[in-house]
Amino acid sequence: MDRELVLRGQIVSATLDIPDGVLAVDGGLVAFAGPASRFPGVLPKPAPAPRILLPGLVDLHCHGAYGSDFSAGDSEGAARAARYLHSRGTTTLLASLVTGAPADLVRNLRMLKELAGQGLVAGSHLEGPFLSGRQHGAHDPALLLSPDPELVAELLAAAGGSLASMTLAAELPGALELADQLSAHGVVPSLGHTAADHPGAAAFLSRAAAALSSAVGPKRGTRPTVTHLFNAMPPLHHRSPGPVSASLSAARAGKAVVELIADDVHLAPETVKLVFDLVGAGNIALVTDSMAATGMDDGHYRLGSLSVTVSTGVARVEGTGAVAGGTSTLLDVVRSTVSAGVPLQDAVTAASAVPASVLGLSGQAGDLRAGMPADVVMLDQDLKLAGVLRRGAWVGVTG
Repeated sequence: MDRELVLRGQIVSATLDIPDGVLAVDGGLVAFAGPASRFPGVLPKPAPAPRILLPGLVDLHCHGAYGSDFSAGDSEGAARAARYLHSRGTTTLLASLVTGAPADLVRNLRMLKELAGQGLVAGSHLEGPFLSGRQHGAHDPALLLSPDPELVAELLAAAGGSLASMTLAAELPGALELADQLSAHGVVPSLGHTAADHPGAAAFLSRAAAALSSAVGPKRGTRPTVTHLFNAMPPLHHRSPGPVSASLSAARAGKAVVELIADDVHLAPETVKLVFDLVGAGNIALVTDSMAATGMDDGHYRLGSLSVTVSTGVARVEGTGAVAGGTSTLLDVVRSTVSAGVPLQDAVTAASAVPASVLGLSGQAGDLRAGMPADVVMLDQDLKLAGVLRRGAWVGVTG
C-alpha cells in the first residue's frame, strides 16, 4: 500500500480505541485506520515517544480567538482566528455571533458566509438576539429582541445557507414557531439564555426535535442542542427543576445534545463528570465558547458591543462581572474533561463525533474512517499537542 503519509500510535475516536494503530493518508483522505497488525503495507516504526491519534475536533460554539472577535465584522481577523483554532486541533468550527443590532448581524453573517465558502469555518451560530433579559449573561440587554420571523428570514437570507445553529429562549412568545422556521431551513434550534420552567423547556426541545426530523428542506442533524448547559439558565432546584432537568431528560432520551464548557471555569469538574455519567458521551458536545482572548495574554478585549477584562485566563464583562465566554481551546477542554474522570474516548466522542452529527457532517468530520477527510490531532502521552493534519496537510502552529 503506497500512501502519502503513514502514522503509527494509539488511535482514539468514537468508533476506535486501538493501542497500536496505523493511520494512512492518501489524497487528503483517510486510506486506512486500524490495528498495525492488519495494515497491508510497510509498517512504520513506533515513534520514540508514543503518540495518540485523534480525529480533528469540532466546536459548535466559539466567538473568536487570537485577538479577533467574529462579531467585529473583520474578515481578516475572523480568518486569523479560525486558522489559529485549526492549528490547535479544532479542524471544524462554527463561528458564533453574540447579540448585536440587526444590521450588524446581517453584515457579519454575510462575512462568515464567505469564510464558510473558503472552508475556514463550517458555518455560523447566532447566539441571540432572542434571549431572556433575566439570563442575558455576556450579551448586551439593550440589544435583545422578541422573536421576529421577518428578521429571521432576513438573517437566513444573509447567511445564504451557512447559518447552522441559533440559540433561543424557550419562554419568549413565538419561540416555538421560530424553531419550526429555523428547522425548515436546516438551522438547528438551541435552547439557551433562558428562564424557562421545566415544561416550557421540554416543550421547546420536543418541538425542535420534531421539526428537525420532519424538515424537507436542507438538513443538518436531527437533534436540537442546549447552549452551554447550566450557564445562563436557572440552577437545578429540587422544587423548581427548570431547563436543566428538561435538558438532561431530553439528552438522556437521545432527543437533544447538551453543550458543556468543561474548562474548569464555567463548570466544576464534578458537574462535568456527573453529566457524562447521566446522559452518556453520545449526547454531549464539548464546546469552548472561546472569545478573542483565546491564545492571547490577559488584558482588555471586546465581545460584540461589550468590554471584557481577562485576568488569569478568566474573561468577565466590565461593570457586571459576568463570565464572558472562554479562553480555552477545545483540546484544553478535552484535557480538563479527562482530568475530571471522564475516559479519553468519551471526551473525544463529545468533542468530535457528536458535534459533527449535530452539523450533519458525520461522514466528513469527527471520526477516522477510510474515505473521510484526514483531519487528525496528534498528541503525546500527556495529551499535549504534537501536530495537526487538516484535510491531509500539516497545519502550521500559530502563536
